[in-house]
Amino acid sequence: MSNVTEIRWHGRGGQGAKTAALLLADVAFQTGKYVQGFPEYGPERMGAPITAYNRISDKEIRVHSNIYDPQYVVVVDESLLESVDVTKGLKKDGAILVNTEKTKEEIIPHLKGYEGEVYIIDAKKVSLATMGKYFPNTPLLAAIVKVADIMDEETFLWWNPETGRMNPMHGSYMLHYGDTSADAGLKTVKFVY
Repeated sequence: MSNVTEIRWHGRGGQGAKTAALLLADVAFQTGKYVQGFPEYGPERMGAPITAYNRISDKEIRVHSNIYDPQYVVVVDESLLESVDVTKGLKKDGAILVNTEKTKEEIIPHLKGYEGEVYIIDAKKVSLATMGKYFPNTPLLAAIVKVADIMDEETFLWWNPETGRMNPMHGSYMLHYGDTSADAGLKTVKFVY
């Protein structure tokens, strides 16, 4: 499929990977895109690995399946690098975004030879500093918007999913759940490879 951005999220139950994928679909839809956002579960329990997906396009999306060859992968929990092949099918011209406090030298060996772009963000540090709690999905959501160039940053920061509209008064979602966390996510994501 041409002109379709495909993203695969890897996280653990309770970390917000599914929520981030659904929010990304919502905000992209409100900017006029065709979207899909959906999870895939294994055992439905807190801490179990989950996968979520996004497709975003300027044209109607007719495919309804999991994403096997994404342009982008978001790793919400870096411990999954040891147990899940997060780079499987990941296109070289795409990128992987990893939530980690580790350096490039520490992360690269866990990516099974992936030769595309690698980005990191310490979403734990960002969310604790901006929201006082560990919600990695908010800064990661912002970071993938930037890395994948899904929309301009200002549009992303001014969207309110509670009303489903762009909100010039800064929507209650961003005020309540972390506009500063999303903004910090946009600013702290780093290209490392």
